[in-house]
Formats: sequence, C-alpha cells, structure tokens
Amino acid sequence: MRATSENSKESAGNWQLQTAKARFSELFRLARSQGPQRVSRQGREAVVVLAAEEYEKLKRKKKQPKSLVHFFAESPLVGSGIDLERKREYARPIDL
Repeated sequence: MRATSENSKESAGNWQLQTAKARFSELFRLARSQGPQRVSRQGREAVVVLAAEEYEKLKRKKKQPKSLVHFFAESPLVGSGIDLERKREYARPIDL
C-alpha cells in the first residue's frame, strides 16, 4: 500500500499530519519496510519517522572533529607508542 490520499498531493514516503495520525499502523510498517517517512504539518515538513535501527546507525556515525587537535587526540594511534614529535631544527646547512 502507498501513503496516498485522493484529496491531497501525498506521495509514497510523504504524509500530511492528519493522514499520518489516522493511518499510523501503515506509516509504522512503511517506515520499517521502505525507509524513512516524512510527515508535514501545514504544508511544511515537520518530522521524519524511521526504523529504530536506522536511528541507531545515525547516532553511531562519528561526527567530524571540532579541530585538528581533537582529531589527533581521538586518533586510534593515541597510546600506541608511535613518536610523532617533530624535531625543532631552525636551519639546516645548504651548499651555495
């Protein structure tokens, strides 16, 4: 079954709030089997209903570090013993 209504411009995956409330079991089933279902209110998208597994995947995705310092601090190499220290040499000899 598709999330459609004769009196509205709903299409698969897009629901008006009143239809979503009236047909919640179908909305629930489609969110589990076909993916996220968008619900609009007063013509504007308001919420997205998605399967719990998809929500958990989104929560687990690592966000981009706030800074380069955070990136290196959260690296899997922290504590591995690898020496990333840079030697402070101000100049090196060159032949002219």
